[in-house]
Amino acid sequence: MILHRRIESPAGPLVIAADDTGLRHIEFYQNRHPADRDDWQGGDNDVLQAAEAQLDEYFAGSRTRFELPLAPQGTAFQLGVWQELARIPYGVTISYAELAHRVGKPTATRAVGAANGRNPLPIVLPCHRVIGADGALTGFGGGLPMKEFLLKLEGAMPGEQAGLF
Repeated sequence: MILHRRIESPAGPLVIAADDTGLRHIEFYQNRHPADRDDWQGGDNDVLQAAEAQLDEYFAGSRTRFELPLAPQGTAFQLGVWQELARIPYGVTISYAELAHRVGKPTATRAVGAANGRNPLPIVLPCHRVIGADGALTGFGGGLPMKEFLLKLEGAMPGEQAGLF
C-alpha cells in the first residue's frame, strides 16, 4: 500500500508517497508527470517521516545528501539514469550529454533527458542539477522556476558567481 501526505516547503506544497520498501514519489504542486494515485491512501509511516525531516533539512541548508530508502518504479533504463542522478554532488550541475555519457549511452541524450524528466523523486534524485550544454535551464517536471529555485538554493545557478561582499 502506498501512503501519501502533503508537506509544506519553501518550494511550495509537496506530496510525498511511500510504501514499506521506501520513498516512491515526491511531487511539486504543479507537476508535468503526476503519478497515478489510484492505489494511494492518506497516511503516515517511518519513511514519510524521515523524508519530511530530511527535506526540511535540505531546504534549511543543513543537508546536502539524502539517506532514505528509495523505491522508484521504472524501466531498467530509467532506473539506471535515476541512479546516476544520485551521484551528482550538491551544488554541481552537469549537462544532459554528460549524463548520457555517465550511463554508458553517449548517443542517447534525448532518451536520457526523457528518463530524467520522468524522475519520480526530484530533489532526492537531483534531476534539477542536469542542464543544457550551454548552461541553459531546460526541462523540469516541476517547471523551470522551480529548477532555478533549487539551483539557487544550492548555489549552483549557471553563470552566477558568489560575490566576496
